[in-house]
Amino acid sequence: VQLQASGGGLVQAGGSLRLSCAASGRTVSRYSMAWFRQAPGKEREFVAALWRSTGNTYYADSVKGRFTISRDNANNAMNLQMNSLKPEDTAVYYCATAPGLIYSNLQVGSAYDYWGQGTLVTVSR
Repeated sequence: VQLQASGGGLVQAGGSLRLSCAASGRTVSRYSMAWFRQAPGKEREFVAALWRSTGNTYYADSVKGRFTISRDNANNAMNLQMNSLKPEDTAVYYCATAPGLIYSNLQVGSAYDYWGQGTLVTVSR
């Protein structure tokens, strides 16, 4: 599976961005998928995920109510709608997937097999 993340950019605090993650090589509609991010000088952290069997969504507390993860099965892709952006959301955002992911590892980055190259989101004050 190859993943291509896009949609990052520079936005003012309070603004919105929509990230996309296009998959190729396999159909990912039946896989769990997630977004992670890594800010400068910080560890990679979980942002949001879709569980494969139910489509249920899960979010980090820091983005709950502001970000929405969704599938785009028609385009074999996944999106992350980010609203009310804050300067602390500044990071490189990565999409990831894993065909055999177990539920307890949904928020564990090391459990994911395939990663996109990352897209930079910069939120100015």
